[in-house]
Amino acid sequence: MTAFLEERLSSRKKAGNLRTLQPSHYNLIDFASNDYLGLAKSMGTTTGGGATGSRLLTGNSQLAFEIEELLARFHGYEAALLCNCGYMANLALMMTVAGEQDAIFFDVAVHASIRDGIRLSRAQAFAFRHNDCMHLEKRLKNSSSKGTCFICVESIYSTDGSIAPLEAICEVAARYGAHVIVDEAHATGVWGPQGRGLVAHLGLTKAVFAHVVTFGKALGTFGACILSSAFVKEGLINFATPFIYTTALPLCVLHAIRASYERFPYMEKERNHIYQLIAVFSSLCERASRTQVQFIRCPGNRALREAALKMRACGFDVSPLMSPTVARGEERLRICLHAFNTREELTILCRELL
Repeated sequence: MTAFLEERLSSRKKAGNLRTLQPSHYNLIDFASNDYLGLAKSMGTTTGGGATGSRLLTGNSQLAFEIEELLARFHGYEAALLCNCGYMANLALMMTVAGEQDAIFFDVAVHASIRDGIRLSRAQAFAFRHNDCMHLEKRLKNSSSKGTCFICVESIYSTDGSIAPLEAICEVAARYGAHVIVDEAHATGVWGPQGRGLVAHLGLTKAVFAHVVTFGKALGTFGACILSSAFVKEGLINFATPFIYTTALPLCVLHAIRASYERFPYMEKERNHIYQLIAVFSSLCERASRTQVQFIRCPGNRALREAALKMRACGFDVSPLMSPTVARGEERLRICLHAFNTREELTILCRELL
């Protein structure tokens, strides 16, 4: 619990204007939604139509409640809140839980959405060197913040596939009374028991204050969720403007999320194949990561573009990460390994690249 958020919620409750999610009212004559042409209704309110409004207005549904219960139970948290994408989830979380008196310590390699959320929070912000727990501890030790301290990391980083030292980070956080926030966008579905992610794999769920999961990567659909306590969920519903003022996910997407959770936990064969491809890549490349995200450095945007075009001509689609997305001189080709890639394809790709 954070003093900043507790005070804001208490003030809102006293004023009698606390926001809560209400059940949908499909049986009423609609003079509330944004479905001006009736297209959402014509496409079906139970299978695929648009949400028609934010979840606080007309966009809520029983299915959304059920999926949030499923997500919280599956990942081992008290509560979950659906968001429209990972970017909005990180934005919503950071701007809600921290205020001007608080301090946020973030890995220098975290996603742009976390950085933008930190700016919106107006909390004090301190970067620490990538995966450097000693530097993180030094930052915490020298902090003069009188509020709550948060530590923001990704479990797997998207530009190089590096893995955060989550156990060490949680140990440092415990020593300084800091709250750990983990973005598991690139771990969910691929790592951990039944694809629950690295937080679950390391048994750190109880040590993590909040955990972001996205559905648009390994889970093959769209959207995201924030996993945390019921207290944090209440705060998000009341103060997270990316959630409050955004049309909710449509029912077709909610059905897709549920379908993904019915399937991916049991895809052990596919996960094992990815692990085998990682081993193949590691045997061919000295600087391989231990995850499904690999990279080959190719300094300079022009040289990088040429390399990407060459690979496309060979029949391979690889992502060029140009500056300023990465630091100048650190431009790279990102190679993502999938359950549908074959050993032969990967071997040929590496032969052309290395």
